[in-house]
Amino acid sequence: MCGRYVSTTTPQDLVDLLRVTGGAPPEELAPSWNVAPTDPVPAVLERVDRETGELTRQLRVLRWGLVPSWSKDAKGAARLINARAETVHTKPAFRKAFGTRRCVLPADGYFEWVPVPAVADGKAFKQPYYLHPASDGPMLMAGLYEFWRDHSVPDDDPAAWLATATVITTDATDAAGRVHDRMPLTVDLADLDAWLDPELTDPTEARHLLHTPGGAELAVRAVSTAVNSVRSNGPQLLEPVPDPL
Repeated sequence: MCGRYVSTTTPQDLVDLLRVTGGAPPEELAPSWNVAPTDPVPAVLERVDRETGELTRQLRVLRWGLVPSWSKDAKGAARLINARAETVHTKPAFRKAFGTRRCVLPADGYFEWVPVPAVADGKAFKQPYYLHPASDGPMLMAGLYEFWRDHSVPDDDPAAWLATATVITTDATDAAGRVHDRMPLTVDLADLDAWLDPELTDPTEARHLLHTPGGAELAVRAVSTAVNSVRSNGPQLLEPVPDPL
């Protein structure tokens, strides 16, 4: 799974890298070295502009943890942070969004944890690892987004609509496999146009876009257990520590 990740690329850099054409970048979104479920996250998607009627590529802020449009409330969002690539087209929570609302969630890298057994007088604990592309540049995690209407809020209240997202995961490969058996599915820049295209609504055709993670090989390093707390943040969380395994 992917339960925490790092997202520090500036909105303007994402606009330039991913050829965003619609709207202004969300300058209010600060970099985060410990993105957790229900946090606001940057996402790139394509939608028809209501004013011009043109399809535009947009950089938006979504909340991590997908809330299906038919949900009675938003309480289950923290449980739907990931969608399995193998079943994303069939699961009721994801299949509609998979056909019409695909996005990418840019990340520097992500965290996974490995249990470390107690030794001598020590206590058992979970060792966090930071996994990231060995080369420069963000990894584009394949995602889905959805809109949920809160009917307890008046129509003219900005809080009436909640925009949320989930990260699609797949079997882990190479270095990631020794830490966890799942990893985020990533999208190559060359595949970005096809992945974001909202006119591609056939689930069978869309599934052909789900393949072995794109991009460079991942690098892995042990990091401080400080990242275990969602209140911890800052670049110090990425500093390497001795690997206990």
